Amino acid sequence: MKKKFYIKTWGCKMNEYDSFKIIHLLQINNNYQLTQIPEEADLLLLNTCSIREKAQEKVFHQLGRWKEYKKNNPKVIIAVGGCVASQEGYYIQKRAYYVDIVFGPQTLHRLPNMIQYVINTKRKVADVSFPKLEKFNIHNKYIITKPVSYISIMEGCNKYCSFCIVPYTRGKEISRSAKDILFEITQLAKQGTREINLLGQNVNAYRGIHDDGSICRFSELLRLISNIPGIDRIRYITSHPVEFTDDIIDVYRDIPKLVNFLHLPVQSGSDKILRLMRRFYTIKDYKNIIYKLKQIRPNIQISSDFIVAFPGENQEDFQKTMHLISEVDFDMSYSFIYSARPGTPAYNMKNIISDVEKKKRLYILQERILQQTIRFSRRMQGTIQSVLVEGVSKKYPEKIFGRTENNRIVSFKGKNSFIGKFVNVKISNVHSYSLSGNIVSVEE
Repeated sequence: MKKKFYIKTWGCKMNEYDSFKIIHLLQINNNYQLTQIPEEADLLLLNTCSIREKAQEKVFHQLGRWKEYKKNNPKVIIAVGGCVASQEGYYIQKRAYYVDIVFGPQTLHRLPNMIQYVINTKRKVADVSFPKLEKFNIHNKYIITKPVSYISIMEGCNKYCSFCIVPYTRGKEISRSAKDILFEITQLAKQGTREINLLGQNVNAYRGIHDDGSICRFSELLRLISNIPGIDRIRYITSHPVEFTDDIIDVYRDIPKLVNFLHLPVQSGSDKILRLMRRFYTIKDYKNIIYKLKQIRPNIQISSDFIVAFPGENQEDFQKTMHLISEVDFDMSYSFIYSARPGTPAYNMKNIISDVEKKKRLYILQERILQQTIRFSRRMQGTIQSVLVEGVSKKYPEKIFGRTENNRIVSFKGKNSFIGKFVNVKISNVHSYSLSGNIVSVEE
């Protein structure tokens, strides 16, 4: 009889990608069965994120709830992975003595052996080391067919922005070989993937090694992926303005498969705040990238990240951010109040902005972005959009859904056999963050 495991994931697409790897690693190599009911699991896994404030406390609160399951069944194994695990290491087991396994983002591939070690020895184990690219060697042991697939091309970051914990939890930048990436995408394409999403903390810093020892830059990788039969759309997250070089911009001119949508984090509209953040570019540099892109792709839509109320941000700095939002005309954003992360250079910076003011600034920014999002969506009403059908809508089970090139989710009535195909949909209704419509035609 198969044992059951439950996994809870917090954080970014990279964490979701890692959890996807864990799930299928356990299902295939260890004969485990995934369950959505934690109470019935033999193995409880928590894949953590350390980006936000009080991330550690959130982890221990969750573990406190799982402690009760272990009281009822001492054979239950509890494992903690992800960025908080990497940051806290053995301290997790010191504070939560009932945690059996601690593993980092770079050691998830060792999880089956850790589980077996705990079962055989009844002892705890922790491994939060950085063994570089080992974890990617498991990819070709399982391929799950989906119309849209995510693939990590690199790990870590060398930028050491003053607010960011990522370099300390995921390590320095290390790129997979181009050959390895192209092989995995080719296998995915053969089994039904039509859109590929490239993942990395800083994808445009990608520097893979070819078999002959030469360097493959991100722009070259995009061109190579575009030549893979069956791949019709290419997206990526996340990139850094410092390395958004002209050779990447040229790909937008030459490769139609690269979608007309770009997520390029700016964080602030103030050069003063960017210096404090250690971002190493100016607003003029950022706008120059957008200008060059729009010269090639006039209709490209841009989304971004914003940190509000960073230490030292005054009203003038905030207004510069608001001005940039209007000037660039961002379509969407991920925006947060600054969270001080222990171990980062900004942690000890003095921040005198009141909580009321922080929340006010965030509200103003998010409302402005929302207005712009809705305006872009309203322009789509009555138009015909090419949509890649991804599956049955969770919100409307009688409908199927997909995503437009500019990253809008669209729901509409159609056959399940349309999943994995491109359909043309006439947009009839516009909602805050999604659209609905009717199918006009289906690809042959």
